[in-house]
Parts: sequence; structure tokens; C-alpha cells
Amino acid sequence: MLTFYYGSGSPYAWRVWLALEHKQIPYELRTMSFSAGDLTTPAFLAINPRHKIPAITDGDFALYESTAIVEYLDEAYRSGPSLFPGDTRQRAIVRRLVQEADQYFATSMEKIVDQVLFTPQEKWDLEAIDKARAGLAEELKRWESCVAGTYLAGESVSAADFTLYPLLALTKRMEKKKPDIDVAGMTGPNVSAWMQRVEALPYFRKTWPPHWK
Repeated sequence: MLTFYYGSGSPYAWRVWLALEHKQIPYELRTMSFSAGDLTTPAFLAINPRHKIPAITDGDFALYESTAIVEYLDEAYRSGPSLFPGDTRQRAIVRRLVQEADQYFATSMEKIVDQVLFTPQEKWDLEAIDKARAGLAEELKRWESCVAGTYLAGESVSAADFTLYPLLALTKRMEKKKPDIDVAGMTGPNVSAWMQRVEALPYFRKTWPPHWK
């Protein structure tokens, strides 16, 4: 059976969990503790020498990096619904959207995460946060025009949805610690409606980060 190494709240691990559920692939969930040093044990380093999650093992095959994992799941388990649906051009658009989310949206998000979640409040760099927030605002404007149908790449849910949603959800969660980030105020009606459609997927609630509940 496939084993999925997961960390609660990681948007990169979350996309893999959504992909597993979407594809209806049987798996064993292994929740890893960052604070307990689970990612630095010899056993885990044999799976991912970069000591990060997510990672999977599938028989004697180990793989890390979320984008590679999602593509592997789609190719290795073809019986379930595709994560890259459509013809060659449609699949290329899905891959482009995945790259855009990871290279542009995530860059601004991670700068805010570093400050708000991993830096004591008295040491926050407010200028850096404001700059990153401005980048997020520009990104959300772009994504507002990217919703091509029911989901980001058309009428079928795809890897693109599972890439952007967790990144945006984590950004919104940071409002709990710094309300004036105001992600809700930057999010347009198309993206807001798209998020609700993702949240309505029958397996979505199962994948909600446990420590967010």
C-alpha cells in the first residue's frame, strides 16, 4: 500500500492529500511532527534526504516534492479521475497554472508566513509584510481572471485547484494573527466562488488540516 508522509497545515502536503482522495487511491497516512524531529530520523531521511514533507513510498519506490508526487499519482493510478484532464493543450494549461501558483503566489505567501507564523510578533518586519501583501493582491487580481469555468482550468477539478487552494487557505488563516492582512478583502467574487466549489467536494473536509479544526 502507498504510504503518505504528511504534516498538518503544509499546503504542499495538503495538495497531495487532495490528489489521493480525488483519485481514490488507498493509502496509509503518516502524520509527521516537525517539533519532535520526525523529519530528521534516519528512516525518513532515506525517503527524503531534504527532510521535508510531503513524501510517499509506493512499494519500494520513494518520492518527494509535491508536484512530482501529484504527477506520479496521476500516471501510476490511471483508473481514478484524472488530475490533468482534457486534451494535450488543456493538460498543458493545468501544468502552467500549477507553475504559476508555485512560482508567483507562493512566493508572496511564504514571505508572510515566515513573518507572521514563524517570527515573534515583536520582531515582525512590517515593511516586508506590506510588500508581500501587495504582491498577493496583484496575484489575486490575476487569478480572478483565471477561473475558466467551474474550476480553474475548466469544468473538471484538476491539479491546479489542489495547488492554489491550500496556498490561499493558509494565507487566509494568517488573518487570525494579523487581521489587517485582509485576504478576504483582496479576494474577488470569482476566486471566492471557486473556493466554495472546492470546499464542496465530497472528500474535502477529510483533508482539512487537523490542527485547524
